Amino acid sequence: MNQGLSVLIPTYNVLCVSLVEQLYAQLVASGIAFEIIVADDGSTQAAVIEGNRAITRFSGCQYIERKENVGRAAIRNFLVQKAQYESLLFIDSDMTMLSDQFISRYLACKSEGVIDGGIAVCPSPNEIEQLQHNLRYRYEKSLEPQHTAIQRQQRAYQHIHTANLWVPRSVMLENPFDERIRHYGYEDVLLGKQLHKQHIPILHIDNPMGFSTFETNEQFVAKTEEGLRTLYQFRSDLRGYSRLLTFVSGIHIPLILWLIRLGHQLFSKAERRNLCSSHPSLIIFRLYRLGYYISLGAK
Repeated sequence: MNQGLSVLIPTYNVLCVSLVEQLYAQLVASGIAFEIIVADDGSTQAAVIEGNRAITRFSGCQYIERKENVGRAAIRNFLVQKAQYESLLFIDSDMTMLSDQFISRYLACKSEGVIDGGIAVCPSPNEIEQLQHNLRYRYEKSLEPQHTAIQRQQRAYQHIHTANLWVPRSVMLENPFDERIRHYGYEDVLLGKQLHKQHIPILHIDNPMGFSTFETNEQFVAKTEEGLRTLYQFRSDLRGYSRLLTFVSGIHIPLILWLIRLGHQLFSKAERRNLCSSHPSLIIFRLYRLGYYISLGAK
């Protein structure tokens, strides 16, 4: 396998030309052999597809249009197969570049295993006041203390995030993403579990990409519900790798589970109205997640 770096970017209805341009400039400056491959997973917005075709004007960059949406796991496995270099860098297409030293920081790492650079919540300054009413923004901000490299390293395999992940291609070929996961959530967590089983070292560093896209409250609640359904479907595989699963498995009194289900049945509509309003409560969000997940077991 050639020595160099393949930057792999799956995308779906996201215009990512600017991201590719910034990565391209840093890669050229680094002097490393490289390629950037953007794979479109069946986008439905014609304007986005047309705009992303500009990616091909950069030397060594590909934009692959796929007509069928195959899901978050399969599209990443497809990118691994297309890569020509041994070092892979997965980046989500909706990430924002925060530093002109992003590539050089990765290249300075001597780890031969997996490296997770992390993410940072970074809305533009003129959006912060408006985002105080955005549930996704408030939730991600509440989790920021867990995003430092020191915190992530303490539970290294549970904090894998494919939004910003450096990994050897040989490792990915032996440990592909689980393509049973077609819907939102947990394909990266299952990868972490597989890497743990194989004793593949993971180094967490502070080299974040920016998270600056915040869907509406209604969209985030729906995405959360989809992720909880994925968690329930793969609960046996994810045991020990999800804090929610660990918490629920620690409830050994059937009456408590019944009361949580009853509470969700009685109050979920009111809770959901709050979460989709302009003043969502994080406490209600956490209660809603717990009740929604436990109620899945009653079906």
